[in-house]
Amino acid sequence: MIDVEDLIALIRNYNPRTNAELIRRAYEYGRRMHEGQFRHSGEPYFTHPVAVAAILTEMRLDDATIITALLHDTIEDTRSTWSEVSQLFGREIADLVDGVTKLTNLQLSGAHSKQAENFRKLFMAMSRDLRVILVKLADRLHNMRTIKSMRSNKQAQKARETMDIFAPLAGRMGMQWMREELEDLAFKVINPEARNSIIRRFVSLQRESGDVIPKITADIRAELEREGIEADVYGRAKRPFSIWRKMQEKQLSFSRLSDIYGFRIITRTEPDCYRTLGVIHHRWRAVPGRFKDYISQPKANGYRSIHTTVSGRDGKRVEVQIRTRQMHEVAEAGVAAHWAYRDGVRTENPFAVDPGEWIASLTERFGEEDHDEFLEHVKLEMYSDQVFCFTPKGDVVPMPKGATPLDFAYSIHTRLGNSCVGAKVDGIRVPLWTRLKNGQSVEIIAASGQRPQATWLDIVVTGRAKAAIRRSLRQEDRTRFIRLGAELVRVAFEHVGRKVSDKALRTAARTMALSDTDELLARIGSAEVSAHEVLTTLYPELAAASSEIDARRAVAGLQADQEFTRAACCSPLPGERIVGITYRGKGVVIHAIDCPVLAEFEDSPQRWVDLHWREGQHPPAYSTMLSLTIRHDAGVLGRICTLIGAQGANISDLEFVDRKPDFYRLRVEVELRDHEHLHALLTALEAESDVAQVARIRDPSAHVT
Repeated sequence: MIDVEDLIALIRNYNPRTNAELIRRAYEYGRRMHEGQFRHSGEPYFTHPVAVAAILTEMRLDDATIITALLHDTIEDTRSTWSEVSQLFGREIADLVDGVTKLTNLQLSGAHSKQAENFRKLFMAMSRDLRVILVKLADRLHNMRTIKSMRSNKQAQKARETMDIFAPLAGRMGMQWMREELEDLAFKVINPEARNSIIRRFVSLQRESGDVIPKITADIRAELEREGIEADVYGRAKRPFSIWRKMQEKQLSFSRLSDIYGFRIITRTEPDCYRTLGVIHHRWRAVPGRFKDYISQPKANGYRSIHTTVSGRDGKRVEVQIRTRQMHEVAEAGVAAHWAYRDGVRTENPFAVDPGEWIASLTERFGEEDHDEFLEHVKLEMYSDQVFCFTPKGDVVPMPKGATPLDFAYSIHTRLGNSCVGAKVDGIRVPLWTRLKNGQSVEIIAASGQRPQATWLDIVVTGRAKAAIRRSLRQEDRTRFIRLGAELVRVAFEHVGRKVSDKALRTAARTMALSDTDELLARIGSAEVSAHEVLTTLYPELAAASSEIDARRAVAGLQADQEFTRAACCSPLPGERIVGITYRGKGVVIHAIDCPVLAEFEDSPQRWVDLHWREGQHPPAYSTMLSLTIRHDAGVLGRICTLIGAQGANISDLEFVDRKPDFYRLRVEVELRDHEHLHALLTALEAESDVAQVARIRDPSAHVT
């Protein structure tokens, strides 16, 4: 474990004005709080917070962040409290420690909906003070470095979470060195055989051709000295995971993968970067399509550098990055460069991005998107690389890879995106689904009467565009959904001999915690809430009475104490031939005699029960699922629902499966009396000109096991 004086010495290397006494007090307080606690490896637990603090000194961070690292587990794992930390070390540090504690408790992997909600909390915490995520990333890095002491299942979980969330987040923050190390440490757990294979091949390559890095580095230095350019040159082999990812992306074997070496040239001035580029391209042949100028077109996290790939010594491809010292500091620290110290004062780096602006660019739509949309947006931001396109006036617009002209339009302004009818790329009219490439000029063609289409959601890739399209579609659909919801409720109420009133709807909305009756009707129309749920909310006795009648009188052949349920796979109706299958603890499940699921029970004749439906009038209480394809036009859905109601059937649920500009495909759950009732309903629907297709849905995968 690093001694407190050694830790202070690390800080003094970049911040001679550090408050050494406060560091000592925090070190001693953390050591005392964690006394008697041990890691899985058997080491004293406090070795971990000290190691995290040491990692943060490599980024030259301020005293508050270093102290937060020393105390980051105290509030969660010891008797320490926020009040005590605030009293001893100040509110700023107490809030940072509390923020890291809350991040630690967030489950960022697991169920999608919970993950989406927790991602939102993560970015809200980052928006308050980005230093909490810097401590959390350093915490994760040290845990990954020492992951061998964990149980194997825990190793796999942490490695996957690191690969999916923390490594991309570090990369999006510009901390590329941390991203690469996190990815490689996770790769070592997730796929050790692949990683070892790459290392073996790499060792074999070095044995055959020697260590080419010193030779190429010397070649570059000689060329630069000949031109009088002062610069530092560094070379390295790429990490195993970086090589593996490139092999997967390009579907190449290791022997065919060429650019496994990377070289970095750090110049004194920006003009020297371009002079160096000229020297490199004059001496070695440039590889077409492998040049990016992030100096003139910097990334959102402040990253600036020139990237080029050339055929170097012996025809080997090597990647070369060229940047100044200040650019290099931002490239290494990312947004953390904003807090970096040198000689006791905050570094004034003109290329460091203000974290507030960076976070605002990610979280500007907090109030506009639901949790899932926000998760989708943030993951796109984290995982995507960028292309740079131009407006007709020459302004640069950074876009993620795979972006389309529609994404481009929405990145300029939501109104431009909503009214987009076409686009020209480099002066040529192209479809809206065209994937944009680096350096292209994009002109958006707009029309005042245009509105976003549901199909646009399949075209765009940016979270901003998706959120704007969904918002517009919701607003446009709301009126139509309210009308449809009113019709569904009317039919459902009439089915049980009740009349819809404003008072009844207000009561249902209030009971279901909705803002007003319009919100209730809109949700019914969009299939988020069923009209049957409204009935059940207002008149629960109707549903109970109906189910009692069904269970008591519907089926003949059951013993007095036997209960039955209809199989979800075939949903048999009165009038159809049926058979029962017994289940321990589930009573008897009745199937239609032609249900394919019955083949599974051919070897268990003792479980079969001879049943038949009782004769007479059955109540319309047997749910059956229909698949409907209808024309997308004003009023069509309302007419279809009215038609279903006119046939004496009740719609208990409705779900949109697909929405296209010319048609809707939906599943409608209806309550029917018997097989004849189903036949009459299908006949009526088939005769309707707006119905393209209608069929009963039977799902063998839904049977009880």
